[in-house]
Amino acid sequence: MENLLEIKNLNLFFKGEERNLQALYGINLTLERGKIHSLVGESGCGKTLTAMSVMGLIPKTAFIESGEVIFNGENLLKYSEKQMRELRGNKIALIPQDPMTSLNPLYTIENQLTEAIRAHTKVNKHQALRKAREVLNLVKIPDVNDKLNLYPHELSGGMKQRIIIAMALACKSELIIADEPTTALDVTIQKQIMDLLTELQKEFGTTILLISHDLALVSNYTDTVTVMYAGHIVEQAEANEFFSNPKHPYSVALLNSLPNTNPALRLKTIEGAPPSIQETITGCKFNPRCDLAEKGLCDTTLPELKEKAQKHFAACLKI
Repeated sequence: MENLLEIKNLNLFFKGEERNLQALYGINLTLERGKIHSLVGESGCGKTLTAMSVMGLIPKTAFIESGEVIFNGENLLKYSEKQMRELRGNKIALIPQDPMTSLNPLYTIENQLTEAIRAHTKVNKHQALRKAREVLNLVKIPDVNDKLNLYPHELSGGMKQRIIIAMALACKSELIIADEPTTALDVTIQKQIMDLLTELQKEFGTTILLISHDLALVSNYTDTVTVMYAGHIVEQAEANEFFSNPKHPYSVALLNSLPNTNPALRLKTIEGAPPSIQETITGCKFNPRCDLAEKGLCDTTLPELKEKAQKHFAACLKI
């Protein structure tokens, strides 16, 4: 299978008054063309920052010290801002976290869709409007002509999210980064949005990077899972293998914390919280919260990501 995106040994820092603070540590990630790859972990573990590094949208206080982001054979870190603007929304599209605030409240849906289409394709206003109707039909929005005349506040959260997905489809993006695409939506709408994304992915061969902390949701829709913790990748495997045989203690703890239907089984929690970027933890970053942590080993040695089973990688000294 051909690779669309390869992140190689990416190290990202934030500028500090006394010292620079590292937020991403040697990130290596490969996305196969036409597949769904999920990036999971608790809030603050570096998932969104990794995705924003691909799009060249990292905060002004951050900088990439080293690494490569190879998209279609070219290193995006060498692109100018003009080249990245041409890439964003065209070849790479973003579905942001909050559908409620992602659309401009001052413009109609028609204005925003046609503007996005004309910004990335050489079409006139009439052609752009026709394309807008086509993509709104693709994402199963009823009464398209009526919806085009509405403002964002007149639409539900699920409908707004469909419109954002339509924008991504309008320019035939090869990669869609879906950053918590179902946040703030109820369970029924979550399923509709995810079903829609996977249906479109299969129809158009689009590659999707799905960022989520919801493993239950991810389990139904992904081909590959990468788990992040405190700026490190701690586990990576094909979905079936990961959910049936998780290796890293953090992954096991995440899966054990999921609600279950057996009332006799108590919900397990992960003690503590992920470390802040300012904290200095020697050895494995997860060792202060880990049940398997061994004093003198896990708190002194940083584990490398190694293959523990076929195509199943984990960074743990105890497995």
